[in-house]
Amino acid sequence: MLTSPPELVVLDMAGTTVDEGLQVYRVLEETVIAHGGAPSAADIARWHGSAKHEALRALLTPSGGTPLSDEALTPVVADFRARLAAAYAAHPPQPLPGVTEALAELRAAGVKVALNTGFDRDVVDSLLAALGWEGDTVADTVVCGSEVSTGRPAPFMIFAAMERLGVTDVRRVLVAGDTPRDLEAGTRSGAAFVVGVLSGASDAAELGGHRHTHLLPSVAALPALLGLRDAEKSAA
Repeated sequence: MLTSPPELVVLDMAGTTVDEGLQVYRVLEETVIAHGGAPSAADIARWHGSAKHEALRALLTPSGGTPLSDEALTPVVADFRARLAAAYAAHPPQPLPGVTEALAELRAAGVKVALNTGFDRDVVDSLLAALGWEGDTVADTVVCGSEVSTGRPAPFMIFAAMERLGVTDVRRVLVAGDTPRDLEAGTRSGAAFVVGVLSGASDAAELGGHRHTHLLPSVAALPALLGLRDAEKSAA
C-alpha cells in the first residue's frame, strides 16, 4: 500500500483496461503481410504498446532501407483501421474485469485518470463508444499516439495527459501498462510509480526485466495498492 495516492494515474488501453483479445496485434500482422511484409512473431511483439502508424512504418521498411513516406504510409494505416474495425465488430472489446469499478473508485477519491494508447483517434472514439466510455464517463482524458510527436517508449503521451489535466509534478503520477514499452515510457517520464499489469500482452518474466515499482495482476488492484480499498476485496 502506498502512503498517499497520486494526483494522476495514466493507463494504457488494450490489455491494460480493455480486453480486446489481442486482436490488434493479429490485425497488425495481417496488414503488414497484405502490404508486402513478412514479419515474425518476434517482430510483432517488438511493437507491443507502440503507436500503430510507427509500427506499420517500421515493419514495412526493409533492413537498411528507406522508411515509407507519409504518402505511402497513409493507405496502409487506412487498411489497418478498416481491418481492426471489422475485427472489433465481429468480436467487440470489453472492459477487463473490475476495471470500470476501479477507475470510478480512483476518481471518487480525487485521483485524475488518463487513458493513453497507440491507437489513432478515430479507432479510439469507436472503441470508447462500443465500451460505453465516451466523454468523461470513466476517464478525464484520452491521449493517442498520433497526437504526440513520438509514441512509446517516449514519455510524451504521459506529459500530454499531465498538461491537459493541470498536473505539474511527475512525482505525483502513476503509470501502468501491460507491455515493456509502457514501463519504459513511465520510467523515462520520471513518474514516481511505474506499474506493470499482467492482464495483457506480457507476463511477469518479461515485465520484470524492465524497471518498475510494482507488478499487479490487473488495474483492478490499483485501489488496494493506493489504500482506497481492502486488498482482500480487490483480489476477489
